[in-house]
This record gives sequence, structure tokens and C-alpha cells, in this order.
Amino acid sequence: MMMKIPAATILSALSTLALAACAGTPSPQLADRAVPASVELQILAINDFHGNLEIPTGTTAYSAEGETVREVLGGAARLGATMEALRAGQAHSVSVAAGDLIGGTPFVSANFLDEPAIASLNLMKLDVAAVGNHEFDRGIAELRRIQNGGCEQNTLRTPCALEPFDGAAFTYLAGNTVDEAGQTLFPGGVIRAVGPARIGFVGLTLRATATLVAPSQTAGYRFLNEAETANRLARQLLDQGADTVVLLIHEGARVDPAQNISACPNLSGPVVPILEELIPEIGLVVSGHTHQSYICHLPRPGAGMEASARVLTSAGRYGSFVTDIRLSFDPVSRAVAFATARNVPVNGAAGENAVIDQLVARYSAAAAPMAARVVGTLTPPADSDARTPEACIEPVEANLVADAQLHAARQRTGGRADMAFMNISGVRTRFPNGYDPQITYGQIFAMQPFGNTLQVLEMSGADLYNVLEEQFCGDGLARPCFGLLAPSANIRIRFDRSRPPGQRVLEIEHEGRGIDRQASYRVAVNNFLASGGDGFATFSRQPTRADAGLDLDALENWLMSGDRQMPACGRLADLTPPQV
Repeated sequence: MMMKIPAATILSALSTLALAACAGTPSPQLADRAVPASVELQILAINDFHGNLEIPTGTTAYSAEGETVREVLGGAARLGATMEALRAGQAHSVSVAAGDLIGGTPFVSANFLDEPAIASLNLMKLDVAAVGNHEFDRGIAELRRIQNGGCEQNTLRTPCALEPFDGAAFTYLAGNTVDEAGQTLFPGGVIRAVGPARIGFVGLTLRATATLVAPSQTAGYRFLNEAETANRLARQLLDQGADTVVLLIHEGARVDPAQNISACPNLSGPVVPILEELIPEIGLVVSGHTHQSYICHLPRPGAGMEASARVLTSAGRYGSFVTDIRLSFDPVSRAVAFATARNVPVNGAAGENAVIDQLVARYSAAAAPMAARVVGTLTPPADSDARTPEACIEPVEANLVADAQLHAARQRTGGRADMAFMNISGVRTRFPNGYDPQITYGQIFAMQPFGNTLQVLEMSGADLYNVLEEQFCGDGLARPCFGLLAPSANIRIRFDRSRPPGQRVLEIEHEGRGIDRQASYRVAVNNFLASGGDGFATFSRQPTRADAGLDLDALENWLMSGDRQMPACGRLADLTPPQV
């Protein structure tokens, strides 16, 4: 849905954040002494940090008071310094996050199981965080280790490789992540004393997490409806004496332009209908997941106060911004009112936190020799236009990964693999135009940081059509649900998104011939897809005939086996008629 926010609403920044209907009376100590009319409270918020410890090389464009600014944003040491500067002079401050602090991370963090990312967030004095979908990338046991610390090995990588790991000093919240008995993985909500106020925080991830993470990584847990869970937990916190409730949710909105200091242009996205179902006592929502930055002032039906608004915030991604939220608290009535919110760019103006800088330097130095190791040569595609967005449906990097996985599957099975598919969402980085042909281990690790294994499934031609139909959602002009599948070089796929469900895949061509729906094929995919990830349920119903090793090893071996040329795109053809 699309929703434009009128200027009059944005100007209602002094509207009430939360009703005090459930608040108790002032304590005798407060009543016996003079109290100020109001006390300022500060909430600093981040989201989707994804372990981006180092300062990036590229710039980010964002909108500030209608002007477009382009700067280099991010870096853990600069993020820590920015938060420290914003806290200066603030007697009552708390720092929170809305998920995806780890997972899908650059090599310097991922190679060490994101231990340095957590250590840097501890130094930033983060207090409370919702879990995001990427917190589950390495499974429940590893996520518990991230919270609690220790060196128990839960993955193929060795924990505590550089130094002991104490775990997260902040509290993860997972209110809608429950086991078969209905118990939450982590607490659903907590109350924090922020000066004289008691602020309740509810933490949730998006309900679709089950389709964004390999099912094996969340085995035994399910993800509940976001709004229903938030309302139930908020009422519990209010009953326990919270003066107001803030929702930290790893689900987000889309705005245009995507990065904003204080605006909310052309709001839409999956968090909007969730907001419409929240009880009015939840007046502030800190969001994430979409990697966009915005400050939105939205109607809050049922709040019972004229011009009341709900505030929705997000701080972009990768530590590019910090949302500085100010509230006003009346110690007598115990009412909390919204004052201001602004996304502060992490542009180095506040300098760098020296301790975090030393931490990052320590891990960067340890990772550098491994990251710099050359694994092969990759020349640009023959078609110079094949890398332009206009010419490509699928990223050429995803095609490269699919080719490497087919090669690995054939090596493991004595040639008994017919094709491979790679989920585009799993290819996390792209090679820049004009890249150095010598490809390093750090580059391919960043491209595939999840440590997936490869499986060879046996599928009928009919099931291949079924699984490719699962790429599309919606009636009429369908859209990709979670992303398309990139095929290996011997596959061509034609589709029409305007056709009815079940008829959108027009043709699958294998080795120059159409797929026989009655025939059997051996298909290589990663374990995320094999277990139904990204909504491809048909894969999960197919028998596994072979294991083909690690996805990263497959790409490394493919590049090391000889000079390779980056594949061109064009394996997917969208034949949807132009819309009039």
C-alpha cells in the first residue's frame, strides 16, 4: 500500500508518545519533594548493522531537508563515537537496536563468527536489541552462544579464534520466536529505568523469518503474528509498571528516496499494516530489515487525544545512521510524550572511538592475509553491456555461483548432475565495474558468507516447473516473492508475470531442449534452498542423492581450476507484455 504523509502530520512532532492510563501514582518520595515539570529522555537506535566494522569505500546518498547529500557513512569506531557524542549532556539515555546486527557480514567479522561485531556493540553501550532474521543464520545454538558467550563450537568455523568471547552485554528480545511449548527463545520484553521513567521494550522479528532462514537453523521454533504478539507483551509490561512501551521490530517500510534524515516520503511496505493493528499505548516503533532510513509520524487510532501520532523510525543499514529520539517525561503524572527524532549521519564528524578502532584493527590485521589470498582470475564477460541493470534480470555473480555449484556437484557425483540453481538473495555482494581480474578469498567470502552446503536433489521436470512458479507472488502482474533463481549456464527460463498462477513459467530449456515434465533430473542447490528457504517449498519435498560440499569451496575451486570469464546474463527472460 502507498501512503503519503502530509506536512501537517510531520509538524505534529510534539504529539503524545504513550498514554499513561496504566501508570501508577507517584511514589511518596516524589510527592514529598519538588519535581521538575518534565525530564528529557533519549533513545538512540540502530538497525541492520550486519557486522560492518570497517569504514566503507563508497558513499551513501541521503535526503536532508530536501537536499541530496552524498558522504562516506559508517564504520564501527565512527558509529561508537557518534553515539557517545549524542549522549553527551544527556542524563537519561538508552541505546537499542531493531535486528540484523550480525549475519550476512563482511569477512573481517564473519570469519570470526561475528564475535568482533558483538564486541564493538558492547563498547557502544547497546542495551536492548530485537533479533532479526540474520541472527538465525548459524542456528539456535550459535545464537545462544552469541548472547551468553563462550567458545562452544556450533559451526564449521572455530570460535574464539583470536581471543575469548564474552557474549553480548545487551539483551536480545525475541517475543514472537517460540518453541512447541510456547516459550520464547529470549525474553519478549523488558523494562528499563531511563532516569525516573520506566520504559518497556518489546522485541520481535518478522513473521517471515521461517522462509528467510534455512529451516534447520530454526528447528523447533515458530514465528508468531507480529501485531498480536506486540499487543499482548505491551499490555504485560504496562501491567508490570512500565510508563510507556516501545516496539523494536525487525520489519520495515519503503520510502522514496530510501535514505532520509527526518522525512518519510511515499511510505509503503510490510510494517504499515502491522502498525495499524497495534494498541494505541505503543506510540514509538523502531524498525529495520528494509535497510532504509526514515522518520514517520502516523495516525494512532484510538489514542483518545487530538493530533496524537505514532512515530516510526529506521536508521538505514551498516551503521550509516543513528536515530536520536527524544521523549519528555512528567514525573508527577508519569506521562511520556514524544519530542523529536532525527537520523544522524555517521560521517566522522564525531571522530572515532579509540577502543573500538583498536578492536577493528586487531581483527582486520588477523583477517587480512586470508582475505587477500588470490583464488583465481575472472575476466569480464564478452558482452560489455551484459552487466548493465537494463540488460540483466539476474545478477551475473549469481550465474557465476550457479556454474561453480554445478561443477562441484558433477565432481562429487561422477558427472551425475544436470543443472544448478542459486537464490539471488544469497549472493550478498557484486563485483564493481572495472574490477581487478585477480579475485581474492575475501571477495568470494563476502559474496557467500553463510557457510551453506550443497545438495544434489532428484526432481521431475514437472517439479522443476513447480519450483520456478514459486518465484512469483500475487495475482495479476505478479512480482518475485523473495527473489528469482539464477540457473547454471545450460539452463534458459522464459516467464510471463501477467499469466495466472501456475502458468507463469512458459519454458525451461536444458542443453538446448525443452524440459520433459515426465523425466527425472539431478539438481544442485544449497541447503537453504533444499530445505525450502525463500519460499521454495517444492525443493524441500525432493530426495537428496548426494552431498557436494560447501558452497564457498565450490566457488573457490571453480576459480582456481583455470582462468574463468564472468558469465553474461540473459539466462532468464521476462516476456511479460508491457502494461498500458
